[in-house]
Amino acid sequence: TAGEHPGSTVGVTSTSAPPRARPVPLRVLTVAPAANAKDVAGTAAIRVTFSSPLAAGSTRPRLSPATAGAWHATGRVLSFTPRVAFMPLSNVTLTIPGGTSGVRALDGGTLRGSVVERFKIAQGSVLRLQELLSLLHYSPLSWTPHGAASGRSDAAAQAAALYHPPAGSFRWIDHGWPPQLRALWRRADYTLFTRGLVMSFQADHGLYPDGELRRSLWKSLLQALADHSVNAGGYDYALADKTAPETFTVWHDGKVVLRSPANTGIASSPTPDGNFAVYTRLRSQVMRGTNPDGARYADLVQYIAYFHGNDAVHYMDRADYGIPQSLGCIELPLPDAAKAWPYLAYGTLVSVVP
Repeated sequence: TAGEHPGSTVGVTSTSAPPRARPVPLRVLTVAPAANAKDVAGTAAIRVTFSSPLAAGSTRPRLSPATAGAWHATGRVLSFTPRVAFMPLSNVTLTIPGGTSGVRALDGGTLRGSVVERFKIAQGSVLRLQELLSLLHYSPLSWTPHGAASGRSDAAAQAAALYHPPAGSFRWIDHGWPPQLRALWRRADYTLFTRGLVMSFQADHGLYPDGELRRSLWKSLLQALADHSVNAGGYDYALADKTAPETFTVWHDGKVVLRSPANTGIASSPTPDGNFAVYTRLRSQVMRGTNPDGARYADLVQYIAYFHGNDAVHYMDRADYGIPQSLGCIELPLPDAAKAWPYLAYGTLVSVVP
């Protein structure tokens, strides 16, 4: 047409699509368990609520320590259901990845940056602890599960049982234990009795034998159960009786294996009455200190088992035994100290009675 030039757009209608709107940035609205929550159930589900529905195949959050389970997306909610419970006292870190390679919304929106939340799993059940220690032969009591409790024994069931112990009954294995020991047992209560069992297990499995309930203890207990790694050393108990003449008696698996004359502390430095657990063992040592008259001493002693502060059961050279002579320790003749020492293992309970 006259007057038109090549490339002119006069009279031409554009058919190109309008520019797309930028995706709205994705946001995390809530996380459950809440950030820094404590005493979280090891079997609890984890839920993350976003500001927009998620795209199919979106990147999933990460958990540390990892545990078996699956993430499921329903609209704006992403939830994780563990198939195997977290170990008690685990410090769990939840990382929700952001950026272009992170979690993505249906409209393409992403988090501006990764979101990191932390929470701590609750302590395990003391009752289940006692059941496990009986099953592993660390206790003088056996445990028998009831009905359905004797069913599943896979890893998932055992981990869940740390929070929801199965029903069962305890029974003293041997009848020869003295009443002083029987009185110390408390079902589902973390008393010195159970603490001593824990110390014994810890010493056998390369853990520090202090009786503290840590994540490493629970993990080791389940591993020992899976491996059928049971205690073959039996159960030991000792009692010092201050009634004249003073004696020291040791039981092994319900039978008396030693009854010896003993010396306890003098009036100005008595051996404390009560119940204690052996926490340190030494084959020999030079004990140093100050006598009541102010004189210093340095005595070589043998077969030492500390049970309370600086008080220990050990051999001490004396002219006689059976009367208060020590500064708080329980002194035995050499042959008896040598015989007692193998039974005074970590966690062995020692009772001192007036």
